Amino acid sequence: MTVRADSGFYNHAVVAAARKRHVRFSITVRLSPGLHQVIEAIPERDWTAIPYWLEGGADVAETTYTPFASQQDASPVRLIVRRVRPTPGSQLALLATYDYHAFITDREGDTLSLEADHRRHAEIENAIRDLKYGVGLNHLPSGKFGANGAWLAVQVLTHNLARWTARLGLGAGILTTKTLRRRLFSLPGRLARSAWRLTLHLPARWPWAEDCTTALQRLRALPLPG
Repeated sequence: MTVRADSGFYNHAVVAAARKRHVRFSITVRLSPGLHQVIEAIPERDWTAIPYWLEGGADVAETTYTPFASQQDASPVRLIVRRVRPTPGSQLALLATYDYHAFITDREGDTLSLEADHRRHAEIENAIRDLKYGVGLNHLPSGKFGANGAWLAVQVLTHNLARWTARLGLGAGILTTKTLRRRLFSLPGRLARSAWRLTLHLPARWPWAEDCTTALQRLRALPLPG
């Protein structure tokens, strides 16, 4: 059994309870100045590139770290770190070269496999957040289970279509549904009829016009399922 958790569970009590019950753990750490120094001390040769949505955008390395060092039962564990190069829109500290994501673990296995497995937890959290605040799962609309089940199915379909629009149409990484709605889906327009044809007029200074037309061309070019 393994406890896989985000930084909200990074505390001594959780780690101690897992060890007491012989449960493996994989927990995201909160980056402190001291931990930044530990990460920056990792030799450059120890970093290994990993598959990422942006080619050459991320690397992984491992070192040893003793969390909660002031506790009597403190002991060293594996610290696995992923560093991500900044991309357009990234919000990093001034003069920062990388964005770091690290977690402690006592699991056995190679670094790349453990990092990929832990990252899947973060991806699930992002999907849940997008379902709650990007579409309509923050509140269920009915007191009946069947109606809420149908609502859930519709929202999941919406979420998946938005993700595929971003990846296949825009060639982008993870864009939230809220961002797509603001840039593309909720765009005001005007339909005009002339010579038995409908024409959609869009804002003249729309900053994402090229992205939208490119996405439409890519999506229309997708082969139909066999």
